[in-house]
This record gives sequence, structure tokens and C-alpha cells, in this order.
Amino acid sequence: MTTFLNADTIVGGAVVTADASGSLGLQSAGVTAVTLTSGDTTIAQKLTAVGTSSTAGMKIADVLETATISATAATGTINYDVTTQAVLYYTTNASANWTVNFRGSSGTSLNSLMATGESLTVAFLVTQGATAYYNNVVQVDGSAVTPKYQGGTAPSAGNASSIDVYSYTIVKTGNAAFTIFASQTKFA
Repeated sequence: MTTFLNADTIVGGAVVTADASGSLGLQSAGVTAVTLTSGDTTIAQKLTAVGTSSTAGMKIADVLETATISATAATGTINYDVTTQAVLYYTTNASANWTVNFRGSSGTSLNSLMATGESLTVAFLVTQGATAYYNNVVQVDGSAVTPKYQGGTAPSAGNASSIDVYSYTIVKTGNAAFTIFASQTKFA
């Protein structure tokens, strides 16, 4: 048996359904129904949950993010595709200073992926050998952006024989305009 909630309480007239097996569904005008069950569910669209001035739009108990682990050395320009991973981990010792270029994917710009007022946070884990290097240029869609670093000073070196974790929070402030908050942390 399917139970329908009062559509007047759901933003945009969406209808949430629940049945005795615990499956939940969401139906809205012009949108195909989405059913969430106790197994894995993939939604191949951007999911927007909207709250009100007195309620949150979404509560998440557990989140798993995709991490790409690659036996690659940081050097040159590294294209960081945010639609592929939230964490990128290079396990081979860095061999030179590098540029990180944030984009949606090889065919999608970050500018077209994000709306003004949206942010995302990603991490880049870089293995360092006896000679350490660092991220000296940051780009979005191939254009340089000067990050605002934790503590107010950009790193001028890596940390030898460790793993440097770079965290970047990217905020879209306008069309092709981004503010990036960054940090470098040594893990040994």
C-alpha cells in the first residue's frame, strides 16, 4: 500500500510516497518518479533539497565521497575533475611544483557546473619524497585564481617525506568568478 503525504507541505508540489517495504518515492510535475530503497540508488541529476526559514532542506547521517587513488607523481598541470572525485590521492613522490586546474570534467567547465552562490570542497593528497614540491598555481577552467590561504600566506615549499593534503573550498561569486580558500597540511 502506498501512502501519499500532503503535497501542500512539499516545495514545488512534489509528492513523497512511502510503502510498507520502506521504499520512498518522489514525484513532481514534469519529473520522473525517483524510488529510494534499502539498496544502492543512483540519481543521475543534481538533487536539490530546499528548506524553509525554520527547517533544513536535508539531513544526512552518512556520506561516502569518491576518492581517486593514482600511482602518479604531481608535476605540470593537473586537471582536477570535480564530477569524478572529492578526493584525489597521488601516491608517487611529487617530481616538480605543479598547477592544479579545477574543472567540472574534460567536457564541462566548473563555471557551467556551478551557480553563483554555490561552493564545493575538495582535497588533493600529494606524496612527497626527500625533495618536496608544492602547488604553486591554482586555476579554474584554465584561468589563474589566487587562493586565500589559511594563515594568510601561500605555501612556498612542500613537506619532505610526508603527504601534503591540500584542501580547497571553491565559491562561485559570479560568472567565471571564483574565490578559493585553501590550506596545506602535513601528514607523516
